[in-house]
Amino acid sequence: MVHPLSRDIDIDAKWDKSIWSQAPSCNLEYFMGHRPNHIPNVEFKLLYDLESIYIIFKVVDRYVKALSEGYQSSVCQDSCVEFFFTPQQDVGSGYFNLETNCGGTILMYHQVARNYCSIELSDDDLDQIQIASSLPKLITEEITQPITWTLEYKLPFSILAKYTEVIKPARGVEWKANFYKCADQSSHPHWLTWSIVDLPRPDFHRPEFFGTLTFC
Repeated sequence: MVHPLSRDIDIDAKWDKSIWSQAPSCNLEYFMGHRPNHIPNVEFKLLYDLESIYIIFKVVDRYVKALSEGYQSSVCQDSCVEFFFTPQQDVGSGYFNLETNCGGTILMYHQVARNYCSIELSDDDLDQIQIASSLPKLITEEITQPITWTLEYKLPFSILAKYTEVIKPARGVEWKANFYKCADQSSHPHWLTWSIVDLPRPDFHRPEFFGTLTFC
């Protein structure tokens, strides 16, 4: 259940601030492919208001890196959390993939399927996403010791509406979504999911396995 915001929120990547205490925490409990040697503990929370959806991640991790710079760079190769969703229930109309590495670099597309009817969100649109990370923008030497990092962003509905129909959250509204964690080019790659994806090899671009976000 995704709860409405009760007051304004500062986007600062602070997991323990009081505003997030009203939001239930969800975990990424599944993995794709072979069982990885390193499985981070990943939690996330969501809130919404009339104009935006808010998401925060907390990742208890190791083998952390962030080499990608600039919008639409290959953040999935870094330590990365991802929000794939359609802002309605019809996944056949396409979905957004919002991918962010641990330094806060963004990749975001709208597409019907992987590389099919794929539209890159513009820099102007991505500039409207407020984002904060607890880690530096670049981590060029992999952090092999245990580390906990957080990432938070505010995603306006107005930019989504340029690419597809948006049913704004309200009591009883449902969206389809999945949440992921990966680190493709780290020393310990892994592919974790919130909603189980029943496939033999990692593939996040499978909206038929999206779970349901219910707004209250």
